[in-house]
This record gives sequence, structure tokens and C-alpha cells, in this order.
Amino acid sequence: MGFTIGSSRGTRELRPGSRRRGRSTECTAVAEFTGLWGWDVVPGARAAAGACSCGRADCPAPGAHPLDFAPSIPGGATLDEVTEAWAEFPGAAMMLPVGRAFDVIEVAEPAGRRALVRLERMGLPLGPVAATPDGRAHFFVAPGSAPELPELLYRMGWDDASLDLHGLGPGTHITAPPSDRSGLGPVRWLRSPALDSATKPPQARLLLGTLAYVAHRSRV
Repeated sequence: MGFTIGSSRGTRELRPGSRRRGRSTECTAVAEFTGLWGWDVVPGARAAAGACSCGRADCPAPGAHPLDFAPSIPGGATLDEVTEAWAEFPGAAMMLPVGRAFDVIEVAEPAGRRALVRLERMGLPLGPVAATPDGRAHFFVAPGSAPELPELLYRMGWDDASLDLHGLGPGTHITAPPSDRSGLGPVRWLRSPALDSATKPPQARLLLGTLAYVAHRSRV
């Protein structure tokens, strides 16, 4: 695991030997997110033994939030620009702000896996899908979708309060693969980004019926 140190900009996490020169695999991954998919990326905190690298003893989300002193690296940033920026935060988790290039529909991972199989068989458009180490699946959908979910579910005859299905929109961040989340392990792709699906994720209404059905069946 990493270590934390104080700096004039805040508490920063370092891995052993992380101040190495050159481009890290993290920089390459961040540059893919910014350069290929046009996503903003924010350096995030890491957790070890329940302690968060942000330095707060009462941190409500250890290893699962952006570093408040770290600026966002904007979509479109080049590898050189990413390398220069990420050098200030070695060992940080890669976090993606939700509500800009995409919103997220979150369900339990088992339900998400079953829904993904159904959706692929149906030939419906799909965006990237990620799985977290705490058992959640994140379906990337068009930005602006999250506030519409309760109304869409109501129109489809579902009581959203009874489903383990949630929309994540502006103001939230998700951990990007392959970064560690909360000290539990890496986030991973169930469906990797592709040029069409990552830059133009599908409307939530195209996936919501299947996701709601599978989430409901998972409760039975």
C-alpha cells in the first residue's frame, strides 16, 4: 500500500518509489480516458487499513472520493499534459466526474452481469460497464439521464424505491478501472469503452426496462 505525506497543497499519497521519472501506467490510462473518450479525470484518495490518504480521521468515504486539493484533468488532455499533471499526485486513484460526459445507472453486480447478457443478446446499444470491488455495477448512460430515472421507472410501472437501482449524476464521482476503491481492490471493466459507446453513451430509457426487471427478479 501507499503512504501519506503532508504538503503545502494538502495530504498526498505516495507509493514506494512513486516519484520515479517518466510516464507511469496510470498516466497512460488517464491519457486514454482524456484523449480517446474525452472524459475529465480527477486524482482521488486511496485507502489502506481503513485509513484514507486525504488525512481526515473522520473521512466518510475512505479511498472513494476526489482529493479536494487536486484539479481536474480535462477531457482532451494529451499524454504529455497528463504526465505533467499526474506527477503532482503520484499513486492517486483515477476518478471520473459523473454528469459531464455520462451519467451512471448503478445496480448490484450480479444483477448487472445478468442484465448485460440480456442487453447484448437483444442487440441494444450499450456504453461502458464497470464493476466495483464492493459488488456494484455501473452502466454508463447519456448525461442528464439520472434525474429522469424515477419518472421513467414510474412510467414503466416500477416502484423505484423497491429496486436496488440508482442513478448517479452531477456532483458524484466513480472510481475508474483499474484503480483501487476503498482499499477493497481494483475496479474492473465488465464492458470496456469503445469509441462509439464511450463518446456517445446510450439513453437510459433503452436499458432501464431490462435493468429494472433483472433487479426486481434478483430480489425474489
